[in-house]
Amino acid sequence: MIRVLLIAACVGVLPVLAMAGPAGDRVMRPGPLVIAHRGFSQRAPENTLPAFRLALAAQADMVELDYHHSADGVPVVIHDGTLDRTTDARARWGGEKIAVRAKTSAEIIGLDAGRWFGPKFQGVRVPTLVDAVKAIQAEGCTLIERKAGDAASLVALLEKEGWTDHVVVQSFDWEFVRDAHQRSPGLVLGALGPPKTWRGRDLHDSEKALSAGFIAEIEELGARLVVWNKQVDADAIKEAHQRGMRVWVYTIDDPAEAAQLVALGVDGIITNDPGSIRAKLRAAGATARKP
Repeated sequence: MIRVLLIAACVGVLPVLAMAGPAGDRVMRPGPLVIAHRGFSQRAPENTLPAFRLALAAQADMVELDYHHSADGVPVVIHDGTLDRTTDARARWGGEKIAVRAKTSAEIIGLDAGRWFGPKFQGVRVPTLVDAVKAIQAEGCTLIERKAGDAASLVALLEKEGWTDHVVVQSFDWEFVRDAHQRSPGLVLGALGPPKTWRGRDLHDSEKALSAGFIAEIEELGARLVVWNKQVDADAIKEAHQRGMRVWVYTIDDPAEAAQLVALGVDGIITNDPGSIRAKLRAAGATARKP
């Protein structure tokens, strides 16, 4: 195997890195994947156990969640860096812009994370990352988005729980992705884009479309997934496929738009409404192109 890689390097051919394990198998499934964004967040409070359970019931192929670290270093599942929007932190403690990192995990999991969405979800709590992944992995596959925290801590947690080849990890922080790959080469990783800055400068909107340059850099990070917004076209997707990579697009809630993206060759749709997207793609007989 080493000889094959050396020969490939000498002749200028980039070897395709395999995605092994249950997570890799899930990513490589034929046809477009439907990925529930923060769970079934159109029907339940985002990043909570009810949202994850509804996503699994809707047969989402993967369930995405976000995490930050609490003051005592525990990864907790929440999108924002502050507690204000999706919990009762302000009512409980007063003030505004209460940072996740300013409160302990015990304080955070004691908050109400459901009442803001609707009365029937009153009392729903902020889960820890471990509890959330356990709930999802019982029936599905987790897409973990790192919002804050170092790669070493996440890799250590995944290794401790035996999840290294059972989950997928993504981040907008490409240096985090690089570090995670170096620490755990078998971890299936995705790089989110477009980046706000690239190669030392801010990017204009017209420069943020998925391109061969972005794809090459993502491959160099060790990521096998390109996770982008709607700024994708068939040529860029083909480039990724030729490198053995997959392209997912976020956050698509219009079923017709999802079908159009799949027709371009997109391999996964990240959505707040996995039920409707799944039904549309099935009805359309949509399948993603594979290299």
